[in-house]
Amino acid sequence: MRIYLCSLLPLLITACGAVPSLPDGDEFPVPPPPDYGNEQNWAALPQIRDMADRTPGENLTDRQATAPADVFYVHPTIYFKAKGASTNWNANLADADLNAAVDESAILNQASIFNAAGRVFAPRYRQANIKVYHPEGRAVSRRALDTAYADVRSAFDHYLQTWNDGRPIVIASHSQGTTHTKRLLADRFDGHALRSRLVAAYLVGIPVSANAYPTIPVCRNATQTGCFVSWRTYRQDFKPEKNYRDTVPDIAVVNPLSWTTGEERAPASLNSGGVLYNYAAGPQPGLVWAERRGDGLFTNKPKFFGDIFFNRKNYHIGDYNLFWLNVRENAVARVEAFTQSSSASNPQKE
Repeated sequence: MRIYLCSLLPLLITACGAVPSLPDGDEFPVPPPPDYGNEQNWAALPQIRDMADRTPGENLTDRQATAPADVFYVHPTIYFKAKGASTNWNANLADADLNAAVDESAILNQASIFNAAGRVFAPRYRQANIKVYHPEGRAVSRRALDTAYADVRSAFDHYLQTWNDGRPIVIASHSQGTTHTKRLLADRFDGHALRSRLVAAYLVGIPVSANAYPTIPVCRNATQTGCFVSWRTYRQDFKPEKNYRDTVPDIAVVNPLSWTTGEERAPASLNSGGVLYNYAAGPQPGLVWAERRGDGLFTNKPKFFGDIFFNRKNYHIGDYNLFWLNVRENAVARVEAFTQSSSASNPQKE
């Protein structure tokens, strides 16, 4: 539970570790860039055994071997402590402890959601330290995030050239990962030929404008394809301190229980199952309800062992986990809709 909490909720762990030193002048030291031809620079690949192959409980199975699509997943910030091999504003991929933390938190809890919809590809990347999202890192945030994005784009290009072979693509990400996949959609999909292979993008945990992409709309129902979904989760009595509309107009919010952008509450009865601290126990049906209010997704406090000590109102940590099985089922449904549509428009492929 401790690893999970300290890995997936940046807003809860700002005191988790030391802040990297601000560089002198124009200097900005970074670790060496990864070679994505080396499997060690991937947290998940379909041909290796990794945490994305796991499934919670006893009734779900890893279906990557037969899934018709691919999933390119980018993990959130796990780099909180500037120590060991990682002392700069960007993480070092030679940092074994940090790599293990990525695997045991984000890859297990989030990337594994998608192993029924497609083969999961998840790169390690020189992620920016969490402080780039806070005032103390503002001076270096652009350089650190640009370095991280360069890796994500390089990993995607390697995946595309080496493994994709024309297969449909799902993009999935959380938090800092979404900071980068937002750019990736613009650079590689929006208005490009690759747009025809986009099943859907799950851009979760970071504000995304509904009008961000001229050719990639917000998903309006559960089986629409070539679109994106996004949400950020709060407890029902949370009052945001920051107005994201100052920088991101018309923020997209899709309810992961109803898969619509409407503001009607989706009852907990629609929640197929959330996965909390006990991954092995499996999804917990009816965990929470979900309701869009303006720029956020609001829900009730989930019940779990020790919940009396969980009093946070920002549920960024649970953006995926509170709706784990619904997201899994939805990714499968969108892939099926995409492949059926492709077969209907190209009968010679059947």
